[in-house]
Amino acid sequence: MKALVFAAAILLASVADAEKPVVKLFDGRSLAGWETDTGQPVTAGWRVEDGTLFRNSHNGPIYAVGEYSDFQLSFEWKIATGGNSGVKYRMAYYPQGIWGNPAWLGCEYQLYDDQGAPPTSPKQTAGALYGLYSPNSKKKLKPIGEFNDSKIVCDGSKIEHWLNGELIVEADTNSDEWKERVAASKFGRADHFFENSTGRIQLQDHGHDVWFRNIMLRVIR
Repeated sequence: MKALVFAAAILLASVADAEKPVVKLFDGRSLAGWETDTGQPVTAGWRVEDGTLFRNSHNGPIYAVGEYSDFQLSFEWKIATGGNSGVKYRMAYYPQGIWGNPAWLGCEYQLYDDQGAPPTSPKQTAGALYGLYSPNSKKKLKPIGEFNDSKIVCDGSKIEHWLNGELIVEADTNSDEWKERVAASKFGRADHFFENSTGRIQLQDHGHDVWFRNIMLRVIR
């Protein structure tokens, strides 16, 4: 099992299989276990509200402390009307970024109000692997004001996005299809995009209010 680095404040939940622990990334009471891009404590932009992790002002994204490789990340979320956000994973630091500026980059589970602000591409709708894969026809998004139940699975080169109990996106980063899609997207400008097997998990700040709860990560190996 790959080593995990995480803060002492993160709680380990008990599970039947001790070799596959569940990491509770949000305790429902504090911002313990979350940090800024530079590794500093979160002091603005995000707060705990009624047991949720709430992005309430523009102050940048936040990251779960540590890096993760093969996992199942489950979380519930809701977003403001017209809102846009995302959960990014296996993020790595790219000195040249996409536009020539240093940046943290990774794949993104898109969070979006599809009805209130229809996006220009299906690859930007809720549940999409942003910019690369659109959700399939099994997608069922709940109305604004209700929490959606999502899951991201990273298992070696295989990626899955789940939404409200349905598998809506599948991808294989070793496939020719993946390489072609990356090359045709903006991520094709980043050298060796998503070739790293371990990285950070980010809750995006895209300028819109978004709420998270029950953020749990199960280690696969």
